[in-house]
Amino acid sequence: MIAVIVEQILALVGFTLIAGLVQRTTKLDLPLACVLVGFAAGQLISFIGFDTGIRASNLQDIVFYVILPVLVFEAAWHLDAKLLRRWLWPVLLLATLGMLISSIVAAGLSFLGINHPSGFPWVAALLTGAILAATDPVSVIDQLKAARAPEDLATLFEGESLFNDATAVVLFSLVLTMALTPEVMHGNGVSLFTAVFLGGACLGLVTGLLASILLLLLGRPSSTTIVLLFTAFGSFFLAEHFFHVSGIMAVMVAALIARSFLKEVENTVASGLAHTWAWSGELLNSILFVIMGLVITLGMFESHWLAMLIAIGAALIARLCAVAACGVITGFTGRRIPRPWQFVMVWGGQRGVIALALALSLPTELDYWYTIQCMVFGVVLFSLLVQGTTTAALIRRWAPERRLRARED
Repeated sequence: MIAVIVEQILALVGFTLIAGLVQRTTKLDLPLACVLVGFAAGQLISFIGFDTGIRASNLQDIVFYVILPVLVFEAAWHLDAKLLRRWLWPVLLLATLGMLISSIVAAGLSFLGINHPSGFPWVAALLTGAILAATDPVSVIDQLKAARAPEDLATLFEGESLFNDATAVVLFSLVLTMALTPEVMHGNGVSLFTAVFLGGACLGLVTGLLASILLLLLGRPSSTTIVLLFTAFGSFFLAEHFFHVSGIMAVMVAALIARSFLKEVENTVASGLAHTWAWSGELLNSILFVIMGLVITLGMFESHWLAMLIAIGAALIARLCAVAACGVITGFTGRRIPRPWQFVMVWGGQRGVIALALALSLPTELDYWYTIQCMVFGVVLFSLLVQGTTTAALIRRWAPERRLRARED
């Protein structure tokens, strides 16, 4: 059994390395290269009889308990705390009200577009909306840096995505509970959402403080890496498995707390951490996109092409509504999101690793799980092939050479 697991891990890592070579020679974005390599590998291994062990029924625990903790911790660790405080109000607005607007609009448009209440009920549309509300700024951030766009805009993208991931995953979990066991909800969705969200934040605060104290007591860079990895996995596991609160929120807050405590010892106790999180984040991101490629089949596009197109349109319109509404609200406050930035945020709000992770984690006992997965895969592919290749031009047009600055208080 262990030999089989090692074989599967080596295969997935090997595919990511091949994707790295493809990316280097073709200049494609790494996620897209991973999807292509995964798809090609999926077609090849079916002929040679190799079993990756990847099943729709066993992906939920792998994604939630192994991949997501590291990805969320890595994103929170690299976020600029000073700039985040500066843009905290717009970030929180986008990640809460914006996320709800996006999920509801995407759900409504998907439900109306599919127009099959028995095969694709309202709860399926809500699940789709919650998944599509999660954004991924990885490729956009690289393009912002290449275009020398304002760091504030990059912070808006990263901060919104980080908090948005937490709220979208909580909403997804609640809707999934409603889909599986509707009697559990009893109409208390808002209070349960608040309890799960704030409960995760409180647990993250405690684990982050404990990890910081332990790190300062140990005082060795090697121990720091071990403790932080333990904190990432441990906070998520405790939150989801024992306390039934938001694991994403727990990991995010724990990372932010530990980062702030270790800022003064970056060159001693915390030396080398940036490199550790960089390679681990890139590896798990790549593995997730390779898995997407492995589970994609040509039959998806033959049987669900219309549902994919509906989901793409719904995702774009939902993102436009969310950013526009939040932009109007911030116009009445001291920290307004400039109108040109809103254009970049709408088109640059790509769906990536979190949306993909949630789609891959859908329980197979739901009759409509495959339809939702196909729809999300279609949106992610659109993000990679269309949005990812055109966002750079939009950035150069609307956020060029750091000349555009946010309006101060």
